[in-house]
Amino acid sequence: MSKINCDDLKNKTAVITGGYGVIGTALVKSMAYAGVKTAVIGRNREKAEKLANAVWKETGVVSKGYSADVTDKNMLEEVKKQINNDLGAVDFLINAAGGNAPEATTKLEQLKLENFDELINSFFGLDISGFDFVFDLNLKGTVLPSMIFSKDMVINKKGVIVNISSMSAFKPLTKIPAYSAAKAAVNNFTQWLAVHFAKTGVRVNAIAPGFFLTDQNRFLLLNKNGKPTERGQKIINNTPMGRYGDVEELQGTLIYLLSDISKFITGIVIPVDGGYNAFGGV
Repeated sequence: MSKINCDDLKNKTAVITGGYGVIGTALVKSMAYAGVKTAVIGRNREKAEKLANAVWKETGVVSKGYSADVTDKNMLEEVKKQINNDLGAVDFLINAAGGNAPEATTKLEQLKLENFDELINSFFGLDISGFDFVFDLNLKGTVLPSMIFSKDMVINKKGVIVNISSMSAFKPLTKIPAYSAAKAAVNNFTQWLAVHFAKTGVRVNAIAPGFFLTDQNRFLLLNKNGKPTERGQKIINNTPMGRYGDVEELQGTLIYLLSDISKFITGIVIPVDGGYNAFGGV
């Protein structure tokens, strides 16, 4: 039996979109501590460079920040040229960019007979432009970076793509139909691309985080006094471990999927959710 470690990650180059978010930051640090050079991509160049500089200083491993819109193919192609020049060929891609939109969110969890006078707050009040935005950001924002940054991997006959999905892809949450559907599409695309690339040496998998406190959802899940909101308490009640996740608890799964220790694994979506996906509610 060969020795199990992740030494194969050292001096490789990873691109991560949405890299300066709460989850993205944890993933960038995990890769840097494993010896992976990181290219942090986000719309805000200042934030991307600030994180990259801090990670480089903290770990001693090269990290650089770049600005690009994950829904703009031309911008991604230009950024790839910069990354290749600065860090070399791309070995890994982590598609962590994503998000929701108020226009694609209902105020009501369920439409009931007694609130038919509130149709505007239900499915009927959704703005289709909000759906377009959410699908572009989450699905197209996964497809296009994969199309651009996987070319180096295919040429070198080795590489890994890891998409960041969501628990809502398995069990759609109330109020957020567009986000849930878009993440379900990310799961499907993960499997499709894994099969398409299976004979090239490039693996494609996804991580589906459960409920972690981020800048986007903190106000929905916590009251000002730090206690869970009604919606937050529902989530905790349906998470067998009885708590929110810590973003650092995503790091091990990412490193595992990037390393050769998982080299026969492709086309899977791993829940990191405290048992949420396994629980039937009773």
